[in-house]
Amino acid sequence: MTVEHGSSVDSVETTPSDEPIATQDSTRTNRLATIRRWIRRCLARWRSIIATTVVVSAVGVTAGLFFILYRPDQQVGDAAAHKAIQVASDGAVAVLSYSPDNLDRDIAKAKSYLTGDFLAYYTKFSEEIAAIALQKHVTETAKVVRAAVSELHPDSAVVLVFINQTATSKEKPEAQTTASIARVTLTKVKGSWLISKMDPLS
Repeated sequence: MTVEHGSSVDSVETTPSDEPIATQDSTRTNRLATIRRWIRRCLARWRSIIATTVVVSAVGVTAGLFFILYRPDQQVGDAAAHKAIQVASDGAVAVLSYSPDNLDRDIAKAKSYLTGDFLAYYTKFSEEIAAIALQKHVTETAKVVRAAVSELHPDSAVVLVFINQTATSKEKPEAQTTASIARVTLTKVKGSWLISKMDPLS
C-alpha cells in the first residue's frame, strides 16, 4: 500500500493481488495432474508385473508338482513295471541263449542288456561258453514263460523270471528242456534299465 503526499486516507491506492493467487493455483493443479499421471503409470506397470509374476508362479508350481508328485509315480507306475519286465525277460533270454553258428552276435546281444559287475562277470564267462559251444556244438535256447515285478523303485527293480531252457548238443541231439526261475536285478543307467545281477532260484 502506498500513500501520496498531501492525499487523504480515503484516496489510498491498493495494489491488486489476484494475479499471484491465480498463478499459484495453476501451479498446484499442474503438479497434482503430473502426480496423478505418474501414479496411473506406476499402477499400470505394477499390474503388468503382478500379472507376470502370478503366471510365472503358476507355471513354477505346476512344474514342481510334476517333478515332485507325478514323475516319481510315473517312474514306478504300470508303464515302468512293464518296461522292467520286458528288459528282464529279453535280457535273461539273451544271456541264456547262444549257438555255435552265431556266438559273437549272441554274446554281443547279451552284453547290451548288462551293466556293472555282472557285465564284467559275463564278459569273462562268455569265453568259456564260446569254447564249450564250439567244441561240443552246444545250442541253448531260452524262453520266458512268465515274469513278475517283485520290487520297483525309480532307479532299481527286481523281476522274477520263469524260464524254460532247451539244450541240444552233438552228443545229445535230442532237445532237453529244463524249467528254472531267475531273480533279475535291474539298475537304471542314463534313463534305461540294465541287468546288474541275475541269480538262479531253482
